[in-house]
Amino acid sequence: MLNTPITRSLALCLATSVCGVQTALASGFMLPESSTAGIGLTNALVANPEERGAFAYNPAAMGFHDRSSLALGTYFVGPNFSVDTTSGHHDSDGAEWMVVPMIQGAFALDDHWRLGLGVSVPFGLETRWSDGAFPAVSGTRTLGGFSIPLGHPLTSKVEVVDLSPTATYRLSDDLSLSAGIDIYWARQAKLDSTLGTLSGDGHGLGFNLGALYRQGAWSVGAVFHSSATLELEGDFTPKSSVLVGLGRLARGQSAELDLSLPWRLQLGARYAFDERLAVEFDISRTGWSAFNDIKVTGRHADTVIFVDQNDWDDANAYRLGATYRLDDRTRLSVGYTYDETGQGDDHFSARVPDNDRHLFGLGLARSLGNGLSLEAAYMYVRALDRDYRGSRNYRGGDLNGSTALSGEYSMDAHLIGLEVVKVF
Repeated sequence: MLNTPITRSLALCLATSVCGVQTALASGFMLPESSTAGIGLTNALVANPEERGAFAYNPAAMGFHDRSSLALGTYFVGPNFSVDTTSGHHDSDGAEWMVVPMIQGAFALDDHWRLGLGVSVPFGLETRWSDGAFPAVSGTRTLGGFSIPLGHPLTSKVEVVDLSPTATYRLSDDLSLSAGIDIYWARQAKLDSTLGTLSGDGHGLGFNLGALYRQGAWSVGAVFHSSATLELEGDFTPKSSVLVGLGRLARGQSAELDLSLPWRLQLGARYAFDERLAVEFDISRTGWSAFNDIKVTGRHADTVIFVDQNDWDDANAYRLGATYRLDDRTRLSVGYTYDETGQGDDHFSARVPDNDRHLFGLGLARSLGNGLSLEAAYMYVRALDRDYRGSRNYRGGDLNGSTALSGEYSMDAHLIGLEVVKVF
């Protein structure tokens, strides 16, 4: 049952869990990594009734564990984004290393019911291209005899924290079901356009459903997270005092943005060859078609300030993970994922320079006794190079899909996860 020290620990972690800066490591701007076990298995963990690291991926897994637990962890991300354009080679100016929290509590109420509470960062991105990286939107242009900076509208930052309370009910020895809500908080949002910068924050709400069935050596699982709309509110600051003086823009105004998060569905099957070796294969489907556009409007005048059209497609990820128990106290894991992008050429965006990518993971878990265990994992992410040439000529307005963003894009990243799990 829940006790006062655990409550204080969880409250402290909630307070400190939003201090990191995020970058996209899966397709689009999604960050599916939610536990150290998941990092080692490249997120192939939806059909696993044995690992407590599976709770964050499929809360229905809590039904197969009789004792309560609290997992506190973090992972460190070292991303590298670069582009080669006509002006040379350019690296994104984001932080070299970033910190992402992972928290999951599971509390056994009786033989059937479990309550869970998780904190994760399922979505995030940060790209900061230096002025000059894309010549068509760098420098200034002349309007009415005045030189106006083009603004280089390719600095973007979004951090989305998910607080997810869930309830799990074990119907039988073989079947467990779960339901919960996803309370999203966009702690920081900063989007540049050719006209100015929007800075703000906001909230949104979604739901999740999970199921896990085990029969002999086989287990199958499924989890669904609904789409959600985050209503961001903040201030829009023009980049050019000249445009303000000419009456083209207000000096500053309150603005809002509805940011659509995609739905997510993950299906998996796991087979335990014996007490030591088990293998799981998952398919994930992400509803990126919900991420239609980025439209910033003035809150009072109700005018459209700028629009980025996205029109992405839904995309799949194929995940394979294996666990091997060396002894009663030590578990090894390995994983591989091929993750498809939903971003086509017609609306390519340098805010999220996405492409298909490979994920490779390794993990180690060690029991320390007295219900305490320590887990560590490493993941390497490598996106396929993308030679983008633009599907239309840029004549101002929406940059996405235009020749202004032509270049050869590269991305890779290193992840190191650490987690402490206490069973009580």
